[in-house]
Amino acid sequence: MDKEKESNILKEAADIIYERKDRDERPYGNFFENMEEAATMASLMSRKTITAEDAYHVLISLKFVRESNFHKYDNLLDAIGYIASLCDYKDHKKEEDRITEELDKKMR
Repeated sequence: MDKEKESNILKEAADIIYERKDRDERPYGNFFENMEEAATMASLMSRKTITAEDAYHVLISLKFVRESNFHKYDNLLDAIGYIASLCDYKDHKKEEDRITEELDKKMR
């Protein structure tokens, strides 16, 4: 990988995460929902409670472990993408919780 492309890894990650028009219409579905479903499935398989945030942490860790064994540009690009998506997910959940709390107050 050339130095120019590596110096633009943040720009490339941002493009993948935020600029693509098909972000929520990808064939794999909505990433937040996929992470929540993966956490549910992992919880059932392991008989332990695993959250979507836990699933993000595992994916991020996996990318760093792979990178520690062999440098590959995509390892770092994916790790940045997962970290940014985790941040977005936390913001999304916070907003979701705020709306739920408001609705609960109105229902009382």
